[in-house]
Amino acid sequence: MSTVPEREEIDEEYKWDLESIFPDEEHWQEAYDDVEERIDDLREYEGRATESAETLDELLTEYEDVMRDVAKVSAYASLRSSEDTRDQEYQAIGAKAEALRSDASSATSFLEPELQELDWEEIEAMMEAEPDLQEFEHFFDDALRMKPHTRSAEVEELLADLSEITNAPSDIYGMLSNADLTFPTVEKPDGEEVEITQSNFTKLQKHEDREFRRETYEQYYEAWDDYRNTVGTSLQNSTKKDVKLAEARNYDTAREAALDGTNVPTEVYDTLVDTVHDNLDYLQRHADLKRQALGVDELGMHDLYMSLTGEEGPEITYAQAKEWIVEAVEPLGPEYQARMEQGLENRWVDVYENRGKRSGAFSSGTYDTQPFILMNFQDDISSLFTLAHELGHSMHSELAKEEQPWQYSNYEIFVAEVASTVNETLLTHYLLENVDDEEIRVHALDQYLERIRSTLYRQTMFADFEQRIHERAENGQPLTPDAFDEVYGGLKSEFYANADVDDLIAKEWMRIPHFYYNFYVYQYSTGISAAVAIVEKIREEGEDAAQAYRDALAAGGSEYPIDVLEIAGIDMTSPEPIESALSAYGERLDDAAELLDLE
Repeated sequence: MSTVPEREEIDEEYKWDLESIFPDEEHWQEAYDDVEERIDDLREYEGRATESAETLDELLTEYEDVMRDVAKVSAYASLRSSEDTRDQEYQAIGAKAEALRSDASSATSFLEPELQELDWEEIEAMMEAEPDLQEFEHFFDDALRMKPHTRSAEVEELLADLSEITNAPSDIYGMLSNADLTFPTVEKPDGEEVEITQSNFTKLQKHEDREFRRETYEQYYEAWDDYRNTVGTSLQNSTKKDVKLAEARNYDTAREAALDGTNVPTEVYDTLVDTVHDNLDYLQRHADLKRQALGVDELGMHDLYMSLTGEEGPEITYAQAKEWIVEAVEPLGPEYQARMEQGLENRWVDVYENRGKRSGAFSSGTYDTQPFILMNFQDDISSLFTLAHELGHSMHSELAKEEQPWQYSNYEIFVAEVASTVNETLLTHYLLENVDDEEIRVHALDQYLERIRSTLYRQTMFADFEQRIHERAENGQPLTPDAFDEVYGGLKSEFYANADVDDLIAKEWMRIPHFYYNFYVYQYSTGISAAVAIVEKIREEGEDAAQAYRDALAAGGSEYPIDVLEIAGIDMTSPEPIESALSAYGERLDDAAELLDLE
């Protein structure tokens, strides 16, 4: 029987190096206590933050010192709790860190309202009087931009204090899906029993035996259905929370509030959804190619993850994955390539699944730490591409914090998903052009098509679902599990009009954690569109385009995300990057049909 190992069974070289943040929990507690005391010092500036340029400079300097330490304390706690969501000690320090972040936010909630009492001429005068303030020019601009949506200092403090409560639906969902919810054990055709998990479900859906896929699919979604009311209530309250917080900040809709935080026009969202809906024929052709490749009369939802080759795919070790990814990013320059390779050898990555470990993958870290990447590596081509994806995020962070002061080292997700997908796209080109193994090349092509399907199409479908359920909440319509089924099932039927869309797939919304992230997922779709365009520029123009791309990464959060992408030569206010990516998808579908002798 295949079982998931306990964490202590995994070699240290495959675990991230959290000791580089704090040697142990005792040192973490000391840092926690220290920064907890210093947070109170920030409250002393309330009511006088802008009394003089000198005072404002003192406050911003102290604010940076405190928040950098809060970030380290929080990162350590969050990463520890991700290692094993069953460990109550780690969950406890995670809760303490979350409370600390909330307290720090509350302690400084007066800052923006007090800045917004000034006009731009007064801000300019302060920057002239205190030159150190000049590096905050974009920060000041952003603060004044948000003036119509910022409440009084008292209300801002209350909203900050409530963040622990407003995060409750997401926290509850996370504990249910990662720690409490268990799935049945299924028997493979060879007699081996395997436990279904959040991390291995997609891999099991790629098994060549169709009846095994069907059984796994049914068992998985039926297990979710047992918690239907709990998950439905969590999503209902998360959606209503978004709506209420938007109303509290004088926005007409939750979506407007979410996108305005990054100064992204809502038209970008609408253009994405409309352009994808107008090009569903590419997706449906992909589905039909899968049907032909599998030799079935009708493509089922349990067939969607299958390779066009009809095979599970080659095994790819972690060592091989590292080698290929490093070689694939050569067009981005030798320094980029060397830094990535060094990170892979210095325990940036927590590689393998262990019992209780958070599912999925992410890149994390702070201005004062190395990057940390959570993986659940499954020795397959999907894991290869996921690792490349997360390394894109980590390298983005490294370049940004090298070039930017602390306040601009963080970047918006809108830009982040470009960095991750550029790595994936470069990896695709590398594998197709440099690896002799035909099986690898075929699966690389298939993986490219799958990434477009699952990122550009699937995430846009998620974005459409998210918009529709928020509109229901804003219009006072009920948000029940049945309502979620109706909306999600309807979208699935539209996207896969030429496939067998069964009743179980309408429940897929229950397994998607991104629906708790407040209009987050659309950025995966815009990101892959921009990434395809950037890679084409680099392949055509060489180092000049690569330098422009590195400059965009190094810009961090020093400009608004739409402007950052313009540094790399990409205009995301236009449908052109989306259409370009969809056109490339269509061309690759033609390649796959020819290679595999399909229609």
